[in-house]
Amino acid sequence: MPDVVFLSRVQFALTAGFHYLFPPLSIGLSLMIVIFEGIYLKTGKVLYLNMTKFWVKLFALSFAVGVATGMVQLFSFGTNWGRFSEFVGDVFGSVLAAEGIFAFFLEAGFIGIMLFGWDRVSKGVHYLSSILVAVGAHFSATWIVAANSWMQTPAGFKISGEGAAARAVITSYWDLVFNPSFMDRITHVILGCWLTGIFMVVSVSAYYLLKKRHVEFARSCMHIALIAGGIVVLLQLVSADGTARGVSKNQPAKLAAMEGAFKTEPYSSLYLVGWADQKTGETHGISIPGLLSFLTYRSFEKPVTGLDQVPKELWPPVNPTFQMYHIMIWMWGGMFLAMLLGWILRRNWRLENASWVLGFMVISVMFPFIANITGWFTAEIGRQPWVVYGILKTADGTSRSVVASQVIASLIMYVVIYSAILSLFLFLVDRKIKHGPVDEKDAPRKDDLIYRDPYATRGEA
Repeated sequence: MPDVVFLSRVQFALTAGFHYLFPPLSIGLSLMIVIFEGIYLKTGKVLYLNMTKFWVKLFALSFAVGVATGMVQLFSFGTNWGRFSEFVGDVFGSVLAAEGIFAFFLEAGFIGIMLFGWDRVSKGVHYLSSILVAVGAHFSATWIVAANSWMQTPAGFKISGEGAAARAVITSYWDLVFNPSFMDRITHVILGCWLTGIFMVVSVSAYYLLKKRHVEFARSCMHIALIAGGIVVLLQLVSADGTARGVSKNQPAKLAAMEGAFKTEPYSSLYLVGWADQKTGETHGISIPGLLSFLTYRSFEKPVTGLDQVPKELWPPVNPTFQMYHIMIWMWGGMFLAMLLGWILRRNWRLENASWVLGFMVISVMFPFIANITGWFTAEIGRQPWVVYGILKTADGTSRSVVASQVIASLIMYVVIYSAILSLFLFLVDRKIKHGPVDEKDAPRKDDLIYRDPYATRGEA
């Protein structure tokens, strides 16, 4: 039977990975909603109001499931990771409290107006509510990433006590939050969230264009999504470069595992695909000599620190880290290709007649989801064997009272419950997409507030 440490890590990977399907979607959609509603306020066109109302409903679904699944991880800190919780309690307590006060309360306070205030408050108040919900969603990500970044590059603390009584105590809150990896990582995460929302819009719009349904709605959504996506996908490339260079400085063993660099040598190779064999200390695959050195140090000759400079007992699982990292990169490539094709074919709406491109865009929604998950797996697997890098090992962070059979039983329970939740979520999303957005021509009554501007009857349109 696997040991408790391994099973607890698998369980946390399941709960955290499943949860992280939803926050990036809600954060990304919140950005698109702010854009759509802003255009509606500027133009007064009911089309943009209907666009906003359609995406608000999908946002609400992802927000609700994200909140529910996020609570599970807080409980697992106490059940499976008791020693870790004791060690980081002072740090995580302050950061997660800030997340609750400055982010969750902000979202919870205004999401009701955003969802149900269409004909109850003025346009300006409703738009302000949408903005504040989006800000709250971004704040939430900021504090969570700050906590995780502290685990990657701890700063602003001191160790109080010794042995089992040792714990991290904050000495500088701002150094804690703005630790060496925070800015690179929060930028990378937020851009990944934006891409998730953007590609959801691209996918649904492509589906409608492919089916010749809601064409005007799909054209407008696709036009805006292509502009936003074209910008963000390139910004993510810049962010990825900065993040990887930061990893080379702060966590050289992780970068070596990400790139399959077992040896420290000049003209370090960048692998496009491959297999990192930890037993033999070799990576087999397609590589470009010198490119890793250039991307890391802007010099083809300078060697990148390899795993031969790290004690073997401190190596992360090399091939899993290598594969997760490369899957993330290839997913970015898929997103870039979708944006490139969209931009090439968008003139005179040739895109509408390119069914194979539209089909590719429909499935492209999977790319940011996969990239987000594999990116986090890269960060977390690559940090091993440390749970707090260089300070507390993962094996020393588990709860001593938990046995393997208990973790297996709870793991099975999570699989069953999460399968049901995911099935329900996909069913509801699929039903909403197939129902489609609100169209004037679909209205059973012309004066129905659902189908026209609710503010028109109040003299505000």
